[in-house]
Amino acid sequence: MRVPVSWLTENLETKDKFTPDQIADAFVRVGLEVEDVTPLGPVTGPVVVGRVAEIEELKEFKKPIRYCMVEVIEADDHDETMGPRMRGIICGATNFTEGDLVVVALPGAVLPGGFEITKRRTYGHDSDGMICSARELGLGDEHSGILVLPSGEAGAGDDAVELLGLDETVIELAITPDRGYAFSIRGLARELACAFNIDYRDHAAIDVPEPEGDAYPVKVEDSEDCLRFVVRRITGVDPTSPTPWWLRQRLMLAGIRSISLAVDVTNYVMLEMGQPMHAFDTPSIKGTMVVRRAEKGEKLTTLDDVERELDPDDIVIADDTGPISLAGVMGGASTEVRSDSTDILLEAASWNPTQILRSVRRHKLPSEASKRFERRVDTNIAPMALERAARLLRDHADGSIQPGRTDVGGVTPMPMVAMPIGLPDQVAGVRYPSGATVRRLQQIGCKAEVVTGEDGQPLVIAHPPTWRPDLAEPADLVEEVLRLEGYDSIPTALPPAPPGTGLTASQRRRRAVGRALAEAGYIEVIPFPFVSPTVWDALGLPHDDNRRRTITVLNPLEADRSELATTLLPSLLDALTRNVSRGMRDVALFHIGQVTLPKSQRIPVPAVAVDGRPKDGEIAALHAALPQQPVHTAVVLAGNRERAGWWGPGQQATWSDAVRAAEIVAEAAGLALTVQAAELPPWHPGRCAQLLVGDLAVGYAGELHPKVIDALGLPKRTCAMELKLDSLPLVDRRPAPAPSPYPPVLLDVALVVDESVPVAEVATTLHNGGGELLEDIHLFDVFTGEQVGEGKRSLAYSLRFRAPDRTLTVEEATAARDAAVAAAASRYGAALRS
Repeated sequence: MRVPVSWLTENLETKDKFTPDQIADAFVRVGLEVEDVTPLGPVTGPVVVGRVAEIEELKEFKKPIRYCMVEVIEADDHDETMGPRMRGIICGATNFTEGDLVVVALPGAVLPGGFEITKRRTYGHDSDGMICSARELGLGDEHSGILVLPSGEAGAGDDAVELLGLDETVIELAITPDRGYAFSIRGLARELACAFNIDYRDHAAIDVPEPEGDAYPVKVEDSEDCLRFVVRRITGVDPTSPTPWWLRQRLMLAGIRSISLAVDVTNYVMLEMGQPMHAFDTPSIKGTMVVRRAEKGEKLTTLDDVERELDPDDIVIADDTGPISLAGVMGGASTEVRSDSTDILLEAASWNPTQILRSVRRHKLPSEASKRFERRVDTNIAPMALERAARLLRDHADGSIQPGRTDVGGVTPMPMVAMPIGLPDQVAGVRYPSGATVRRLQQIGCKAEVVTGEDGQPLVIAHPPTWRPDLAEPADLVEEVLRLEGYDSIPTALPPAPPGTGLTASQRRRRAVGRALAEAGYIEVIPFPFVSPTVWDALGLPHDDNRRRTITVLNPLEADRSELATTLLPSLLDALTRNVSRGMRDVALFHIGQVTLPKSQRIPVPAVAVDGRPKDGEIAALHAALPQQPVHTAVVLAGNRERAGWWGPGQQATWSDAVRAAEIVAEAAGLALTVQAAELPPWHPGRCAQLLVGDLAVGYAGELHPKVIDALGLPKRTCAMELKLDSLPLVDRRPAPAPSPYPPVLLDVALVVDESVPVAEVATTLHNGGGELLEDIHLFDVFTGEQVGEGKRSLAYSLRFRAPDRTLTVEEATAARDAAVAAAASRYGAALRS
């Protein structure tokens, strides 16, 4: 939220002057996050108000260009008296007419960004200054036209720097979801008053007259989602009345565009009090206003001129013609306040935050109003906000406030909270001054008193105000006392760490696996943990595949990603796609994380009290109700495994690299994998390997199916591997390697086998047949052709023999090699290639 410093300080009951930095520091002290402190300008030199006397349209150019004669009053060069003077200025904006008051930067002025104004010749005329927009003056981002000032509030020759408040400073804060009350000047001023220990002026403390009947007929059908609905009617509004400059300026500095007086007033009161409002054109409403759920098939054209198909879960305000507003989000175009509206119906309501949040995400339509409703709006403030807005329209648009007020619903009372008076001291480890707890709770609006509890100890009984629904238990009150007393007063002594066993075996294995993959060139990512229901079709999974059995999130962060993933691949492939779309061509990513596997039967989650530690049986019941969440590790590869350069062409990543990634994981876990051919979507049937530890299948690796690659928009030949890390046996103690100091004997062997025989199984057979002397085996060539026969292939292996206690002779190595070849011949019919 962006707030001008002057707007904040005028609500503080003090004669002290606080600098913007002092105010920002005060916000930080009470726990609010300050994102930026931005002084306007600087603007130097002559910047004055001018009156447009004459406009000449220059039609010989492709874009609109106007030569304007602007009347300014400035010192005469000869006698230094003030007098009117006409200046010719080129301008491309078209949102002003003759007689309008504009802001003129004269030659010699310097605008924000170091933009110096000089007299120059352009478009065939001498331009003697510049007519400024709000953005050029640093007032906001509005740049659709130049800044037109209301007549009567300024005159030609006035100092624009002083008039526009260009010496203002804007503070931008990040308001967390639990502090909806701070999304207003009223709430922020209260926080400042607490920080400075002074009083503040509450704009909501106004007299609201008793209503004389209803302002307009209203029916609320959904009282669970509409907590309160209040309307007030103003007639005889002058639609030509301009928005006062002070109000426009504050809206601009807060980042809100000025539209019309009626709309600007509702936005201003929303910023001031935190109560969003909507202004209806009363004659456009047909019949009774009804608050209800939308019906299937209903549509609404919102104020942004977009026709939206409503969902039965949406809350709408409707009349006899159908929906006229998407409640808490945006009004409808059919009842908007127009340039000729004289009869206005102001509405202020309180809505269920969860309901508004779902509608915003469903329609992708965030607004300033919905931001506040999502954080819960004070149900008590609606009548005061309407009264404030009605009086502004009466004072600045000659409106007549009608005596009736419709008020459906009521104030949601806050439950009482009891807390031991010494609990803040106990939690913080600080002895606070006597009375500090009660005083701080009263500062935030609580009605607090001290009573004696049943055990004879003093208790603080706090009645939270309606704008603080987050104060529900003693810990919340403790937090308020601690933050207002100052977190910096809490000592920073760390508690002694008790001796323990350190990381568990599974934690050590997880770190070892991540380190090994990173050392192999993979980049770790933490992708989005939720997936779309349509991703399973893109992956080509059969309808009876267990990976389609997922758990759906009731309130997902993204409406189209509502399922908890049963595999790491969808999110990891999504991360790969984003990297490729940003120019990366050679990508190798990995992720170690949990997947969620639903149980065959759903077990209800038991309710557990929070006033103490749950019992062992309750903890066991909670664990039994949770789905299984085993840890998996997965990698995805695309592009070249080895980059191209002056040394030669790159080497494309293949299915074997995905298998090697699995072997890296197994080696880090102290295990050996067995690899065999398999078929499983989304992998290519002929390039998919099943990974086993003993007889236990723990994962798959290989190249993805071409249809999957096309469906997900992946690079060609994308490869992937996924391994069930929690299924690997834990190896608690690994023997230290004992390298032999004796030299090896290197021998090569080429075997001819059927093409159907897996290479990995041949290597395993050779290793077993070679015995303990065979230290390493490596495949370095595969050959097919007429020389080896049809349906055959030649596999060339490099064998390394070594004895741990002596120098191995060639005869011993040759005998071990022959034993290895004999084993392959016996099992697969392998023959030495001649």
